[in-house]
Amino acid sequence: MNPPPSVLDAARAAEAAPHTQTALQQTRSKGRWKGVAALFGPAFVAAVAYIDPGNFATNIAGGAKYGYMLVWVIVAANLMAMLVQYLSAKTGIATGKNLPELCREHFKKPVTFGLWVQAEAIAIATDLAEFVGAAIALNLLFGVPPFVAGLMTAVVAFAILELQTRGYRKFELAIAGFLMIVFFGFMYDLSQVGVDPGDFAGGLIPSFDGTDSVLLAVGILGATVMPHVVYLHSALTSRRIRPESTAEKRELLRFQRLDVVLALGLAGIINLTMLVVAAQLFHDSGVTDVESIESAHRGFETLLGGGAALAFAVALLASGLSSSSVGTFAGQVVMQGFINRRINLFLRRAITMAPSLIVLAIGVDPSTTLVISQVVLSFGIPFALVPMVLLTRRRDIMGPLVNRPLTTAVAGTVAACIIALNCFLLYQTFFG
Repeated sequence: MNPPPSVLDAARAAEAAPHTQTALQQTRSKGRWKGVAALFGPAFVAAVAYIDPGNFATNIAGGAKYGYMLVWVIVAANLMAMLVQYLSAKTGIATGKNLPELCREHFKKPVTFGLWVQAEAIAIATDLAEFVGAAIALNLLFGVPPFVAGLMTAVVAFAILELQTRGYRKFELAIAGFLMIVFFGFMYDLSQVGVDPGDFAGGLIPSFDGTDSVLLAVGILGATVMPHVVYLHSALTSRRIRPESTAEKRELLRFQRLDVVLALGLAGIINLTMLVVAAQLFHDSGVTDVESIESAHRGFETLLGGGAALAFAVALLASGLSSSSVGTFAGQVVMQGFINRRINLFLRRAITMAPSLIVLAIGVDPSTTLVISQVVLSFGIPFALVPMVLLTRRRDIMGPLVNRPLTTAVAGTVAACIIALNCFLLYQTFFG
């Protein structure tokens, strides 16, 4: 018996109707390579914060003074960073919300307010490192006075932020471009000095040499595991491509895991290269008191020539300009998430850069400022990491993407190690 005409008409209409694709399906339909590449990007934005000017100060000071001894700190910090950023990315995909928003929803108001206050303090410390670093680079390259260089940095940062208002992809590509400039700058310098495999392997064995080495280790940790991008990464993945099912969430998560490994792996190589170049160039030459970026630049020029010094300064400039824009973006996420307030992104930039311009105007030593800012950042890490571990272990929040017990245990151990290292630093500083 044939079906009635009405049924046949309905079937033909269903076949003829255009199939509505999900956002993920539309992205993947761009092609085998283009469709996959379009899923990468958030981790590269986060990775820029891991090679900001604060890293230049701490890594070069550590390599010059202690040679390869602190290699293990950079490797450990980078592995921690990969886990932290993966959990942050997973939070955004699983919930469709960023970490500060989840804190506001699930923690008591006094706790949320306290987290917001410390996050704003961390944002100021972050801005300080990034603005000072870019200003130093402009001074080294063109002889621009520090305060004027700070104003120029602000103008360029505004221009980069404008890309973000025109779509996430343009902003991601611009930031990734800056990341590659830093990478190639240090690859060039590494090619001029080489690396000692034996000393490098020895540096993988954990050790310290007095309170100063602990201070530098905490600074390296603070410059590597960045609290503000723990908040930001969850925002970058929460609304970028909205998954329509658990299967799509898992598919997105697989790509974000690879995104994290590639981007943070690249940042880790850059950080290691900074320390190795300083160890080979300065420590092995007996020049162990390279405690400022300016003196490092002079050393590059004296010992390797103008090309190496230029590569160093250009990498520093790219780092400062890109990371300052990422820092402002993160600050907006923090304010909107914790206290449900949003202000104009450019006004936010103007407010947070004010302390940095004051530091440049009154002539505080830039490199000392950079190192201390990284120590401050290190003390802010637990306030981002502990809430994230507490939230991502809850099935009622994360659903099928809830942390496995082993993941929670490892993340908790990472947080405990960071807190213990900071407490040890305080004890050695005041009672040692």
